[in-house]
Amino acid sequence: EVQLVESGGGLVQAGGSLRLSCAASGFTFDDYAIAWFRQAPGKEREGISCISTSDGSTYYADSVKGRFTISADNAKNTVYLQMNSLNREDTAVYYCTANWIIDHWSDPDGVDYWGKGTLVTVSS
Repeated sequence: EVQLVESGGGLVQAGGSLRLSCAASGFTFDDYAIAWFRQAPGKEREGISCISTSDGSTYYADSVKGRFTISADNAKNTVYLQMNSLNREDTAVYYCTANWIIDHWSDPDGVDYWGKGTLVTVSS
């Protein structure tokens, strides 16, 4: 059974940091790109970052570039998202995904597997 389990969400003040984790199981980790999406209240899901677990290439949406860093520990089948300089617009449920095809990683329709999400709330 494929599982993507997110952790690390919570309440943080504006300007603060959080690190999200995504523990993957049930599939060959190196065969999939792992991406993070988020969905804020009343908004569509947004792909914000992706990492190729085979070669370590990383990708970011403009909205998080320079503030967020994605990384992977292949030995632990875990991907991390370090989020710095958080602001209220970053408040959302954050989802970890596994994508067989990386080319359209930010397209929700291209996702093969979804985690259940973890809530990040940024207070002013």
